Amino acid sequence: MKIAIGNDHAGTEYKLAIIGLLKSMKIEVSNHGTDGTDSVDYPDFVHPVAQEVEDGEATYGIIICGSGNGASMTANKHQKIRCALCWNKEIVQLAREHNDANILSLPARFISLPQALEMVRVFLTTEFAGGRHERRIEKIPCI
Repeated sequence: MKIAIGNDHAGTEYKLAIIGLLKSMKIEVSNHGTDGTDSVDYPDFVHPVAQEVEDGEATYGIIICGSGNGASMTANKHQKIRCALCWNKEIVQLAREHNDANILSLPARFISLPQALEMVRVFLTTEFAGGRHERRIEKIPCI
């Protein structure tokens, strides 16, 4: 499994901790985020994550910005991306089970670091339920 990760200045601390978690789980990581806290533009770091997932080079993506909104909006501009902005592990579980989310967007300014790490664990271990949900996600893309 390979995870593409990206972040802006608000998500650096979270990204570094998440990379540590992923490496401890023996998961390959592709880091597209900033490693600093100087202000940067999140689309510059989100588009490469979404492109890797869309191209099948990464299994999933994780993106982090202050609110999670801008990052999620950016990722969802890519045709094959289903990015879910989540603020607790229950929403993460439903995003994977019902929506087959392939990118997780985290709002660094609104969740704690332990919450973020647990949300990543749930994202990576929850399977898509399929069934009635399959036909719904097939209707998401604009043709």
